[in-house]
Amino acid sequence: MSQMPQQAALSKCPSCTEPLESGDLFCGACGYDLSVVPVPPQDHPTLTMTGSPAPGDGVDWPAPEPVGSGSTPGEVHLPADLPGTDSGGKSLHAQERAAPGVRFDRSPEPDEYPLQAPDPRAAAPAVPEEPQPVCVACRAGRVDSDGYCENCGHAQPRERDHMERESGPVAAVSDRGLRHHRNEDAFTVDHTALPDGSPATLAIVCDGVSSATRPDEASAAAAQAAGDTLLAALPRGTHPQQAMHEAIVAAAQAVNALAEEPASAREHAPHQNAPACTIVGAVVTSGLLVVGWVGDSRAYWVPADRGAPAARLTEDDSWAAQMVAAGLMNEAEAYADERAHAITGWLGADAYELEPHTASFKPDRPGVVVVCTDGLWNYAETAEEMSEVVPADAAERPLHSARVLVGHALDGGGHDNVTVAVVPFPAPPQGAGSA
Repeated sequence: MSQMPQQAALSKCPSCTEPLESGDLFCGACGYDLSVVPVPPQDHPTLTMTGSPAPGDGVDWPAPEPVGSGSTPGEVHLPADLPGTDSGGKSLHAQERAAPGVRFDRSPEPDEYPLQAPDPRAAAPAVPEEPQPVCVACRAGRVDSDGYCENCGHAQPRERDHMERESGPVAAVSDRGLRHHRNEDAFTVDHTALPDGSPATLAIVCDGVSSATRPDEASAAAAQAAGDTLLAALPRGTHPQQAMHEAIVAAAQAVNALAEEPASAREHAPHQNAPACTIVGAVVTSGLLVVGWVGDSRAYWVPADRGAPAARLTEDDSWAAQMVAAGLMNEAEAYADERAHAITGWLGADAYELEPHTASFKPDRPGVVVVCTDGLWNYAETAEEMSEVVPADAAERPLHSARVLVGHALDGGGHDNVTVAVVPFPAPPQGAGSA
C-alpha cells in the first residue's frame, strides 16, 4: 500500500519570513495559511562514486529510502550489487572492479584479434586442367611434351607446320612440306603509311639453314627483327631502299645473338654451326618496288597483264649462281649439279661477311610480287614458270594465291618447307618508269 509523504516542519513563514513554531498551521504575523505550502520534492543528493554525499553541498536532505526489504537504512546500493548478467551472458558479480563502485561492463580487449577464416564457399573455383592432347595418327595415345605420341611414337603437328596470315593487301602462307619433320621457314607481312599518308606494304620471308643448329629459331628471329625495323623506319620517312638495308642488318644481328646464348643451349648438338638463315623481302609503295635479300630465297615480278614479261628480281648467293656468273656453266647445267643449292651468303654468326643486296624498281603496270623460299621456286624456277602458276586474280586475292602456290609445291613433291608471300603492286601513277 502506498504511503503519502509527510510534510516537513517550516522554520520561517514563506510570506513574511517570520519565525514559526513547530505545529503552527497559520503564520502568527501575517496569518499565511501554512497548509498550502507544497511538499518539497523527494530527491537524492549527488553522490560520489563511493556513495557518500558530496561534501559542502549544504543540503540537509533526509536519508534515502531503502531499496527493498531487508536493506539497512542509509545503505547505498550499487548497480553491481544487483543480480544480473552482462551482454556476453557472464554474471555481473564476476566482473572485476578497479575501485569500489566502479564496474566494467565488458571484458578486457585482447592484444590481437583473430581473423575470421575465409568461407570455403566463397573461394575461387579451381581452374580445370586442360585435357592432354590425343595423337592425330592412332587417336589413342597421349602426346608427351616433346610432341610425340606415347603409344605409336608419331610426331604431332606443330603450330608452325602450317601458317597463314593476311595484313591489308598482302598475305603469306608457310607449310612444313611433305618430307621435313618441322617447318624451318618464317615470314612477316604487314602494312603501314609513309609520312605523306600514302600506303606501304611489306613482306619478309626467311629460310632456316638446315645444316645449322636451331634453324627454325634463326628464321623466326630474322623475320621478326626485319619486319619491326621496316615498320619503324618507313613512317619516319626513311627511303624504302635504305629501310630495307637496315632491316637486313637488324635481322643479321638478331640471328647472331642466338649464337651468344649459354653453351647449355647447344649441349645436344655441340658440333653444329651457329644458327643461320636466308632472307628476302619486298616493300611496295606508290610507284616504287624495293627488294632486299641475302642467300637463295627469291622475289619475282608477275604483271597483271600476262602478255607482258615476268622477271626474277633477285640473284642467288649460291654455288650455282657463282658458276653461271663466272661463265663456267650455263644455268641449266649449274642447277642440275648436286652443289647447286650450296649457299655462299647467309645470316648468322659464322657468315663470311654480311653483304645485304637491295634493288629498287618502278614497274609501269600493276602486278604482284612473289616473295618465296626455294621450297616453291624449285618447282617454278624461271620467271615464266612462276608466271604460269600465279593465279590471274592474285592482286585481288593474295591469300588465295599464296595457298595455290604452296599447293603447287606440295603437288610437285613438297621436298622442302614452302613459304610464299604475295604483295600486290597497284597501278603506278602517271610518269613512272619501267622495271
